[in-house]
Amino acid sequence: MSTVTESVDVNVPISTAYNQWTQFEDFPKFMDGVESITQINDTRTHWVTKVAGQTREFDAEITEQHPDERVAWRSTGGDTKHAGVVTFHRLADAETRVTIQLDWEPEGIAEKVGSVIGADSFQVKADAKRFKEFIENRGGETGSWRGDIARPGA
Repeated sequence: MSTVTESVDVNVPISTAYNQWTQFEDFPKFMDGVESITQINDTRTHWVTKVAGQTREFDAEITEQHPDERVAWRSTGGDTKHAGVVTFHRLADAETRVTIQLDWEPEGIAEKVGSVIGADSFQVKADAKRFKEFIENRGGETGSWRGDIARPGA
């Protein structure tokens, strides 16, 4: 299992950063390699990615979500095994730290080598920077979902 953690400070209120992160279908606007995301229901999404010429599809399930605090997920089927969490930390009225932690299982030689040399860390860092540019340039979110999903067993 490979783990990547990256933080970025964005110059928007915490609710704006969080609200934008709940708009999964907009992820291709700032995540390189994400071709599309389809929101199936409040807790399920279907992803299509293309990295290094390889297309992958998988479903993901939101396992925990609390407005202005965190969104956690895990893959539930398809070509990729991963889980992660994004947390939101208020630094000031109009400044938020967004921290992304991703755990994933590299498949095949290319992904395993990429993980060893830090390509996955570089990708998450670049995506975080593009998220910062996206939300700051817009000045507001494209939408929001403020539902609360309790951690399993809570």
